[in-house]
Amino acid sequence: MKEETALCAAIEGYFRNEAPAGVRKAVEAAGKDHALSEGYPYDAALKGKPYREANEALQIEIVKMQAWARRAGARVAILFEGRDAAGKGGAIRRFSRNLNPRGARIVALPKPSDAEAGQWYFQRYAAHLPGPGEIAFFDRSWYNRGVVEHVFGFCGPAERERFFRQVPGFEAMLVEDGIILVKLWLTIGRAEQMRRFLDRARDPLRRWKLSPIDVASLEKWDAYSAAIGETLARSHTALAPWTVLRADDKRRARIEAMRVALNRIDYEGRDLKAVGAPDPALSGPPDRMPLAQE
Repeated sequence: MKEETALCAAIEGYFRNEAPAGVRKAVEAAGKDHALSEGYPYDAALKGKPYREANEALQIEIVKMQAWARRAGARVAILFEGRDAAGKGGAIRRFSRNLNPRGARIVALPKPSDAEAGQWYFQRYAAHLPGPGEIAFFDRSWYNRGVVEHVFGFCGPAERERFFRQVPGFEAMLVEDGIILVKLWLTIGRAEQMRRFLDRARDPLRRWKLSPIDVASLEKWDAYSAAIGETLARSHTALAPWTVLRADDKRRARIEAMRVALNRIDYEGRDLKAVGAPDPALSGPPDRMPLAQE
């Protein structure tokens, strides 16, 4: 409880005393449904009725996809990456809420143990890859090394370079072995991230989501931006491409994530009209989407 209180105080203190003036101004002036990132393609959040209608249709398709995966023995791995508070967990919950838990699991690994730290870097992640008929949702993944570990000094330059040399081959082996690999990067603006951290700090039911890394990351925006740009540039391949989603509006981001994934998985009985096409204003390859919105 004391740590939780200290984290909340640290976030409030950063907002009042250290956040860039433009970020404070944007957060203080914004309405609840107002997008904060300059250049975000929609002025207001997606309304409840169109969101519920789209979500219902997509939920049916996700259930159909799982049923196909079980029949066909397909292996599906969906990676969710992005800055802290980008909405990875919320998007995963929308994917998994109606799935049979026997064939769908969420992989959110803690800090590696001493034994794991001495293993081949990808080893502990490989242990959680989906088996036949399974869907694995990775809430962060092996890309920790490219961004978080680098920014906070948890790995050295040589370890990170080894990661970048090995990750294209590692993912190529997964895909060539038949795993359907979908990589989603959720991006949000700096003001939106600040607003979400404040919302968590002020809500007793969501404070548990905060961590010391969250607080420390607030002053490392530029370092994160550089690491994200390099990571996506060096790991976006033909066999394992990234899709970047603009996630300032949580509802739109969740719908878009489901549409992108379902369009990438050619499952039996897929209703393309119900799935819908991804919105090019909200998602696309790394070279077409903003990664460091102020």
